[in-house]
Amino acid sequence: MSVAVMIWGVRPTVLLLHGFTQTGASWRGVIEALGERYTALAPDLRGHGSAAARRPVTVEACVTDVVAGAPERFALAGYSMGGRLALRVALAHPERVERLVLVGTTPGIADDVERAARREADHALAAELEGGLGIEAFASRWGRQPILKGQPPDVAAAAHEDRLRNDPAGLAAALRGLGQGAAEPLWPRLDELRMPVTAIAGERDGTYAKLAERMVARIPRARALIVPGAGHAVQLEAPGIVAAALSSGQDA
Repeated sequence: MSVAVMIWGVRPTVLLLHGFTQTGASWRGVIEALGERYTALAPDLRGHGSAAARRPVTVEACVTDVVAGAPERFALAGYSMGGRLALRVALAHPERVERLVLVGTTPGIADDVERAARREADHALAAELEGGLGIEAFASRWGRQPILKGQPPDVAAAAHEDRLRNDPAGLAAALRGLGQGAAEPLWPRLDELRMPVTAIAGERDGTYAKLAERMVARIPRARALIVPGAGHAVQLEAPGIVAAALSSGQDA
C-alpha cells in the first residue's frame, strides 16, 4: 500500500532572471501579481546591482550562481539576457526546471558574421563605459533605444531608476561576458527542452514576436504568447500576464 505524503505550507518557487542593465528589482510587478502562493527569487546577476563586482562575468558562472541559489525544483523565467541564461539553466538542469517562461528572448544569433558584429559592438560600448561614460548618461541612452520605444511613462521611469542601481564597470563586464555575441546560439538544442515552455513577446516588438514563434516551433511542449499593446519588456508593462504563465497549473 502506498501513502501519498503532503507537505503543507510549502510554496512552489519561481526564479526570475532580469535583463541587461536591470536588477532583480525589475520583477517587482510580477512578484506582486504572483502573490503569497509562491516563493519568488529574483537575484541580481553578475555585473548588475548588488552583484556588480562579482567576477568573472560569464554565462557559465551565472548559470552556476542561479542553480546554487535555487531549490531542487522551480519554475524559471527570464527576460532578454536573463532569458538566454534561463535557456542554458533549463538545458543544463532539465530535471530541476518545472516550466520555463521566456520574455523577449532569443536563443542567440545564428549567423556567425552577424554574431561577430554584435560582439564587436558590445565590446565598443563596454570600452565607452570603462572610459568614463557615467551611469546616468548610459541609462538615459539605453532607455532611448527603438526596441524600448512606446513604454508607458511610469514603466520607463521605473526602468530608468532600476538601471541607476548599476555601475559602469559591472555593465561593461556583462556586455563582454553575457552579450548576444558572447556565446554560441542555442537554436540546435531547443528540441531537448521537455518541460512546458511559454515564449512571451509584445505585439509592438515585431522582431521578438517572430523569434517567439520560431522558438516554439522547435520545442516539443511550447506555446507563443503575443501580448497586445506591449513592447519588448512585457514583464514591466503587463506583469500579470507573465505571472499567469508561471502559475503552477500552467501547461503547454
